[in-house]
Amino acid sequence: MAYFDAASALPLHPIAQQALVAAVEEGWADPARPHREGRRARLLLDAARETAADAVGCRPDELVFTSSGTDALHRGVAGALAGRARAGRHLLVSAVEHSAVLLAAEAHGAAGGTVAEIPVDRLGRVAPDAVGAALGAAPGPTALVCVQSANHEVGTVQPVAEIAERCRAAGVPLLVDAAQSLGWGRVPGDWSLLAASAHKWGGPGGVGLLAVRKGTRFAPPAPVDERESGRVPGFENIPGIVAAAASLRAFRQEAEAEAARLTGLVELIRHRVPELVPDVQVVGDPTRRLPHLVTFSCLYVDGETLLHALDRAEFSVSSGSSCTSSTLTPSHVLRAMGVLSEGNVRVSLPPGTRRDEVERLLDVLPGVVAEVRARLAPPTGGAVTAPAEADDGPAELVLDSMGRLCPIPVIELARAIDRVPVGSTITVLADDVAARLDIPAWCELRGHEYLGELTTEFAHRVRRLH
Repeated sequence: MAYFDAASALPLHPIAQQALVAAVEEGWADPARPHREGRRARLLLDAARETAADAVGCRPDELVFTSSGTDALHRGVAGALAGRARAGRHLLVSAVEHSAVLLAAEAHGAAGGTVAEIPVDRLGRVAPDAVGAALGAAPGPTALVCVQSANHEVGTVQPVAEIAERCRAAGVPLLVDAAQSLGWGRVPGDWSLLAASAHKWGGPGGVGLLAVRKGTRFAPPAPVDERESGRVPGFENIPGIVAAAASLRAFRQEAEAEAARLTGLVELIRHRVPELVPDVQVVGDPTRRLPHLVTFSCLYVDGETLLHALDRAEFSVSSGSSCTSSTLTPSHVLRAMGVLSEGNVRVSLPPGTRRDEVERLLDVLPGVVAEVRARLAPPTGGAVTAPAEADDGPAELVLDSMGRLCPIPVIELARAIDRVPVGSTITVLADDVAARLDIPAWCELRGHEYLGELTTEFAHRVRRLH
């Protein structure tokens, strides 16, 4: 089985396994106690903190350990907002942040604060000018800006240093979600808060870290106690923390060489997949990206079905497709980028991935996609209303795809486009929320014109151009 889902989690690094076993034997006591066993546990905890702080690029007394990366983000957002409550109640988050940040923003809004999203371009990039514009357009003083260092779905690396400069000039702290990038290197720039998760670099699950630089106003959410500088209550998971710090250091030692090697393999995937599989859109920034991650979307394919088919072919990958979600809503990342969401596949290569494994994926993928497309293609299209004269041009055809989930509306549109002459329009009636994203993306890929939605709900107009 080829495990290509490193962006979700990595297996425990061998160094982490060794550190975990040793810390279980030596670090079981309460590090707050002055006796010998407590002092031994405290030494392990302090050494792990120094190691992690060095990797982050902060002082040891600026870093605390949490129960997860999600907990670190929630505490970071809540603490920074509480610390800045007198300055303002407005929160800015990029439109492609991890759900942990978006849920924290939602909670802030429910508590009476205001929240706005910073848009991204089609590569998923947050422009520093967009941050500056959002700060200028805020309804009141901004308390916090949240921008991830690299996107978890498409791998785009954000210009954190430039964004931090805009925030610093405005006197607003910047919180960075560094979960996907910290293993590969320090996050540049004068950020104020940073959160990460150990299982992304081969550490144990259930360990996160939060760095709050000196001078950043921060009020830990209640209840608090004396643990972790009063920012994270409860007994520290010393074995997990020690293993997390050891694996971060070990991962970093291998990162430069592995990044160069994996970048080459990702480039191979980025170039070969569109050549091997028709109607595919590779998404994310082609150059400013994580070294191990590539994402592409396939027209006329159900994402969940495709993932199961690849799993049967012995490839473990993931997806941001709406069809793999119980809510059946498009990935908020792909939606914000305005790119195709159906048939979405994220390939994230773990350290040690061999070229022959990637080549085997490229050998298998065309057949798997073709099989899924054939299986999903409906025997007949949706109900079609005969062409009639349109107000702004020749005949118009109405395609009823109401009640059909992705990717069926786009499949039916592709089948129906040849039924009208060049220059004519098709109105697609589709109530699947993914249609608002996938029909415009299909038009861009196939060279037709998307005319937008009619005032009638769920009606999308497309003009045939060739």
